[in-house]
Amino acid sequence: MNIMSLFEQWKETAYIEDAEEYNKFWGEYLPKEQSVYEYLLEHKDETVEGTLSNLAEKFEMDKVIFTGFLDGVNTSLTEEVDMDNLTEESNIKLSLDFEKLYYNMLEAKADWLYKLPQWDNVLTKEKRKDIKKEYNKAHTVVKGKKIGRNEPCPCGSGKKYKKCCLNK
Repeated sequence: MNIMSLFEQWKETAYIEDAEEYNKFWGEYLPKEQSVYEYLLEHKDETVEGTLSNLAEKFEMDKVIFTGFLDGVNTSLTEEVDMDNLTEESNIKLSLDFEKLYYNMLEAKADWLYKLPQWDNVLTKEKRKDIKKEYNKAHTVVKGKKIGRNEPCPCGSGKKYKKCCLNK
């Protein structure tokens, strides 16, 4: 008998095909996730750690649901968790890189998280503005200079663009 890992259970639970069930699930999950982030931001100097079971209990979440939280925060941790090998007894250390977390929240378009008032005591407004600028710059499409048909081909062949790479 093959027992599903906590991470596999999370993926099966969270990514439901039925739209109504999907919306219901995420409607219940997101407020729980937000309360964990509020706690972590309010206690920014405290390293929250313990077994997955203990942390799930601390944050009043089911173990599979807490695994989902870990999946979402994982790339913002100073030491990422091996999601595929998580067990209830895995030791978890929620040591956050707050700048990376803020950037990742922007990336996820999670405005309900990156606009939390608790950020005021974690990153200055200027720092958050700089991170937002960096995010916007990384997500701006810059088109290259258009090459005219009669200009030399950029491949360096010496031919006109129209007689070279334009037709490839």
